[in-house]
Amino acid sequence: MLTGNRGEWSEIYALFKLLGDTKLFSGDADLNQVEELFYPIVKIIRTESGGNYEYAVNTNLIIISDSKELLKIPVKTFQEQANFLLQKIKSSSGASFSIPEIEAFMNSIHCKTLKAKSTSKTDIHIVIHDSRINQQAELGFSIKSQLGGDSTLLNAGKTTNFIYKIQGFSPSKSVIENINAIDTRSKIKDRLEEIKKQKGLLKFITLEQDVFKNNLVLIDSLLPNILSELVHSFYTTKNTTIKDLVDDISKRNPLNYDTQFSHSFYEYKIKRFLTDVALGMMPSKVWTGLYDATGGYLVVKESGEVLCYHIYNRNHFEDYLYNNTKLETASSTRHEFGKIFIENNNLYFKLNLQIRFI
Repeated sequence: MLTGNRGEWSEIYALFKLLGDTKLFSGDADLNQVEELFYPIVKIIRTESGGNYEYAVNTNLIIISDSKELLKIPVKTFQEQANFLLQKIKSSSGASFSIPEIEAFMNSIHCKTLKAKSTSKTDIHIVIHDSRINQQAELGFSIKSQLGGDSTLLNAGKTTNFIYKIQGFSPSKSVIENINAIDTRSKIKDRLEEIKKQKGLLKFITLEQDVFKNNLVLIDSLLPNILSELVHSFYTTKNTTIKDLVDDISKRNPLNYDTQFSHSFYEYKIKRFLTDVALGMMPSKVWTGLYDATGGYLVVKESGEVLCYHIYNRNHFEDYLYNNTKLETASSTRHEFGKIFIENNNLYFKLNLQIRFI
């Protein structure tokens, strides 16, 4: 019997929903459907252990095939199964659960697993018809679901630690120990506040790992510095969303960009960073700038709507990432950050970057 969490069952829901809609709808920055921007679905390709299966739309029928036609299912059946599955996902309790009725239907349409086999971030391939150029295009998507917990865009690790030198601060050993011993709910912020009270200032030096640092430099030579300001702002203000944090550093302009013509330097560069993270860049691996097979996200909303954000429509995709992500504090123990430490008679402090969807 198949068991899975809400996010995993959402992948099957997206398959059923899209075949029931026979259209792929785009979303805007605020997760609203863009009525005039949709693409007719020609077919959906899903990789199973037995090979690739195609679910082709033919008027009111879905034709399922591998190398040959296997069966035909009415579109209405997929609409009904999608509605049933959505209610089951919403009413489920527990981290993992089974839905026997859905599993039986999945088996009948040669869909054997909750998560499609994939060597990249792509969960599903959709062939659409683009009326603007009168051609078909195959688009790859990673599926993000709002039916489960908020997913991460950039996972924390020692790789995502930013190192700051503490200047104007000459504490005794006991003062350092007392600051590091602060163990409140917001201990990292409170430790930084105590350093600030004693006239200490944090100056960004480098990242803990050179691979991530060079990945950032590849995207933009000043991106390490920009992100260091973003991270520092998160830990020293009440701002948490990417948008609010970027607004904050844009007003302060710590990198002294020429803003006489109102160029949105920080917003533009952070959007580019978020897009590269979404489409393949990982802190621990050398980033070549080439996107993997995935070209965007399908977002399963709590209402059951499925919206697409694709590099095909780059502005919508960037705005979605920018408006729907936030920074959060990861485990300081596991990732070894958030304490004053001494090296070569200098004082340092590490802050960590983790980005999650709102």
